[in-house]
Amino acid sequence: MQDITITTSQLDIACRISGPEDGFPVILLHGWPDDALTWNRLLPDLHAAGFRTYVPWLRGCGPTRFREAEILRNGQLVALAQDMLEMAEVAGLSRFSVIGHDWGARTAYIASVLAPDRIAGCVALSVGWGTNDAAQVMSYRQMQNYWYHWLMGLDRGAGLIRNDRQHFMRYIWSIWNPAWKIPEDEFAATAQAFENPDWADITLHSYRVRWGLAERSPAFEEFEKRVVIDPVIHVPTLVVHGGDDPCNDPETSAAKDHLFTGHYERHVLPGTGHFPQRQSAVAVTELAVPFLSRNTS
Repeated sequence: MQDITITTSQLDIACRISGPEDGFPVILLHGWPDDALTWNRLLPDLHAAGFRTYVPWLRGCGPTRFREAEILRNGQLVALAQDMLEMAEVAGLSRFSVIGHDWGARTAYIASVLAPDRIAGCVALSVGWGTNDAAQVMSYRQMQNYWYHWLMGLDRGAGLIRNDRQHFMRYIWSIWNPAWKIPEDEFAATAQAFENPDWADITLHSYRVRWGLAERSPAFEEFEKRVVIDPVIHVPTLVVHGGDDPCNDPETSAAKDHLFTGHYERHVLPGTGHFPQRQSAVAVTELAVPFLSRNTS
């Protein structure tokens, strides 16, 4: 296992690389509030299947840092997709697969739209595609699930993110994983990533900009337009959703087939909450490994 730093136009990205050196590359993108350690249960099976894994900490998380103080602490999802594509280019990965959870899943979808020729397969956990639009139709149940989005639009929510993040995130973990007894040492290890000096700014901007409560960066406007104009994904895609996910209800990833032209499949894991890669890792790898193995060209 190698811990390296990959320098892109805006970031010094901390990345953990492991698995067979000649294996087909897979980039694993964590979500929020989480970090790169979320994939630890999946890595052995991916390596045994012959994959080389690249596991970065996203902007604002863990040891990843912005290169300059003047760079906008931008949480737009297209910015995260650009981070991943630049990271892959610097690492010499001309073609690769991607597994993403939560923010990472949204990033994987967007990258699949922007660079379909570079991505062999996309595995998305806990998020459906076509759910990034501020004007999206939502059930009252899902609007209730998004209470934390609305809270972070307020000064009160911003104060919690800045000054009480550890307790807030521990509460989020507990309500998002109702049937999983969270190992306290596991949360503690990941919670260190939330002490990144840019974590609060990235978190608040990401959730506020989604609903038009913060300014978008002109630097990413072209990418935003491309995703809106042609959101159809041509990359083979696997979606895995927890059946008891209280953050993104499984209904939010249902009936999305029309947004995919390549092979598309969706599986719902009964009794699983928002972190299937942690709670139900065996079920996830049993789906993801064969899927990725079929898409390595």
